[in-house]
Amino acid sequence: QVQVLESGGGLVQAGGSLKLSCLASGRTSSIGSMGWFRQAPGKEREFVAAINRISGSITYADSVKGRFTVSRDNAKNTAYLQMTSLKPEDTAVYYCAARNLGISEYKNWGQGTQVTVSS
Repeated sequence: QVQVLESGGGLVQAGGSLKLSCLASGRTSSIGSMGWFRQAPGKEREFVAAINRISGSITYADSVKGRFTVSRDNAKNTAYLQMTSLKPEDTAVYYCAARNLGISEYKNWGQGTQVTVSS
């Protein structure tokens, strides 16, 4: 079993930056990818970015390309989401999730961390 824990959320002004961290624990060797998702009030949860733990390949949602950067440090079992040029519409609860090797779904989710961008 894998557990993930997000940290780093907070309140920031538009145009500012924040860096989220996601610490994985448990059977971390079984992790294939780590992803970031977000859910704004009244909206569905949406994909933000993901990084393959082994190959390092990265995927971004169009809405964050060029502004957000996902990375990982396998030695620390941690994934990061560096967010720059933040906009009020980026306000959401951000979730980290882990997807096991050979599995298509993200089944291991964190509790989420609030990111609020003021205009």
